[in-house]
Amino acid sequence: MAKPVPGLPTRDQILDFIAASDTPAGKREIARAFGLTAQQKIALKALLKDMADEGLIDSAPGRAFHKMGGLPKVTVLKIVDVDDGGNVWAQPERWEADGVPIPRIRVRERKRGALGIGQRVLARTEETGNGWTAHSMKVLAPASEQILGVLREEGSGPLKRYWLTGVEKKERREFPVSDTGDAQAGDLVLCEIAGRPPRITVRVVQRLGDPFAPRSFSLIAIHKLGIPDVFSEDTLDEARRSAAQALGEDREDLRHLPIVAIDPADARDHDDAVWAAPDDDPANEGGWQAVVAIADVSFYVRPGSDLDREARRRGNSVYFPDRVVPMLPEILSADVCSLKEGEDRAALACHLRISPAGVLLSWRFSRAVVRIAANLAYEDAQAAIDQKQDLGLGHGLQNLWSCWRALAKARDAREPLDLDLPERRVVLDEKGRILSVAPRERLDAHRLIEDYMIAANVAAAKALEAKKAPVMYRVHQAPSREKLVALKDYLDTFDVPFALGQVVKPATFNRILDRIGDADFRPQVMEQVLRTQTQAYYAPANHGHFGLSLGSYAHFTSPIRRYADLVVHRVLVAAYALGPGGLAPADDEMERIGENISQLERRAMEAERDTIDRYVAAFLSERVGDEVEVRITGVQNYGFFATVEGIGGDGLMPVRDLGGEYFRFDEAGRTLTGEDSGDQYALGQRLRLRLAEANPVSGALRFEPPGGLGAAPSPRGHRGGGGKNGGPRRIVKRGRPANIRHDGKKRR
Repeated sequence: MAKPVPGLPTRDQILDFIAASDTPAGKREIARAFGLTAQQKIALKALLKDMADEGLIDSAPGRAFHKMGGLPKVTVLKIVDVDDGGNVWAQPERWEADGVPIPRIRVRERKRGALGIGQRVLARTEETGNGWTAHSMKVLAPASEQILGVLREEGSGPLKRYWLTGVEKKERREFPVSDTGDAQAGDLVLCEIAGRPPRITVRVVQRLGDPFAPRSFSLIAIHKLGIPDVFSEDTLDEARRSAAQALGEDREDLRHLPIVAIDPADARDHDDAVWAAPDDDPANEGGWQAVVAIADVSFYVRPGSDLDREARRRGNSVYFPDRVVPMLPEILSADVCSLKEGEDRAALACHLRISPAGVLLSWRFSRAVVRIAANLAYEDAQAAIDQKQDLGLGHGLQNLWSCWRALAKARDAREPLDLDLPERRVVLDEKGRILSVAPRERLDAHRLIEDYMIAANVAAAKALEAKKAPVMYRVHQAPSREKLVALKDYLDTFDVPFALGQVVKPATFNRILDRIGDADFRPQVMEQVLRTQTQAYYAPANHGHFGLSLGSYAHFTSPIRRYADLVVHRVLVAAYALGPGGLAPADDEMERIGENISQLERRAMEAERDTIDRYVAAFLSERVGDEVEVRITGVQNYGFFATVEGIGGDGLMPVRDLGGEYFRFDEAGRTLTGEDSGDQYALGQRLRLRLAEANPVSGALRFEPPGGLGAAPSPRGHRGGGGKNGGPRRIVKRGRPANIRHDGKKRR
């Protein structure tokens, strides 16, 4: 490391100066502020380059600097929205802060109504308590915001017009198309928006093809959320060179162990494999020794490399039914780093000693070479253990299951949150067409792998704590009082008691579900309990993992697909001197990485969820007009939302379509009650509705009563009158309000 130059400001001093400066701060302004000599200015240039490489600062146009993840003091913004209140919203035209979400900035205009969507402005920015604000200085040459949608044709001959229907469920507008290019009606297209309200039009800039074709649903999510899905040639070249490395000689040889990888049948990569056997140490009689072998990605992806920068920019792999957008190039993610049967692979091995009661007694980490004895699907592993087959693994599977039963005892003793919410699985044929959509079966084999992974994750966190090394914790904090109050109000509508004064633990929520038993509303209560929880995130400060009921927890087991795990691997390698590829970032750098990858994880979850919704809507589109069993998942003053039983997919049943009766909306009890009939629609209720619309492009569903518009569906499982807790009531009339179009979308 280079020696500090006397008189040269520190990194923190430079960051503080950039943040406090009222004008753009370039190298000249920094040098003047600190009174640097000519020799010191040369050293400052090198320091600023290092800070940019480290992700501390970024260079704005005109060579001014700003904190990475922040905005330049003066910059070019593009207007992306003008809301109903006349507020103007913008985004930076140039944004290269890897992993940091693009900020949404409120623009203050000199003259109200002067700016429209697609315009570019030179603006002075400032960060306030409510986010970013910009003051428009000059309107620049026009540019356009882009939107993804489907072309719709209206009329014929000289009266023919084209409209763009956006892919967003919540998009209320259709845009007139000024130029369709080579696209046809029904095509999925990328368009530029231009103009200002009320004269906004769009122009097709890219035709993406048939929105209903295989692989289009995930393509929509990739474009909509800006997920990087193409690697540069430089990154691919580096991946090929890295993959060609020898495994190295300083590895513990574990190839004699019958280590098994158990994954989904359609897994694209294999991060982890497990082995267990009775412990031969008399001090742990009846206990177990186990190895959790994890792909040694840190050996292949070195800090500061192109591969590393791209992995950090992506944050994680994104999994769709028809494809995976990997964090690492496939030569690594699906080949060299993937733990494949019969192949020698580099691994970071977690060696565990486990008591008969499932308590972790000790752990150590080593760089190892492994040879996987079998790659098994969950279903095959479960069938083998149920039928007492060894699959040529001797006692390997039996030992895995016996050791897991000990781990399960420890899990039951600490009582983590137990929400058994079904996961939807979309099954495609070889051409990408939908074969089925159904809840994924939950097997003991799934729980087994989860418990081994949790044990290794705990060991990784504690091993780093023992060395006082930085840890990228997976943090899940206890619910806020506000959410607990909302849960209490909700449970009161079911006459389920919930005391606010108690110390809330995961077991508290488990007791609620035990009390409910198999009641019809159990799934809805589980979903409400899930909504009560805080969102997990990554950070170097340890606040524990509430849901798992663990004090120290890090993600260690999936470095192929999660950057957080790669960080943990690198720190373990550095802390325990396990060879090349180690790194122990400073706390502020760990905090930035944690914030970035937490945001990118949420982006991936949104993309995966939206794509599943589109597949479900496509699957149900063949049943439009049929009656389906649904369960009410949400109630509002304008109607209720319901999900199709056994398949999923949420849709709206508008109250206007139920007839001419007045309905009272109880906000506290979340019910709609007919004034004349007494018919009530409430959360968790099951009933039959007609599927009126299923839109695969947006993923939206819409329902009607079985008897057609104006006929009331027959609710089952009435729960009593609304307003039980004195919540505000609203009167809702069946019929079409003046501000609703024929398709249910509000006019703007």
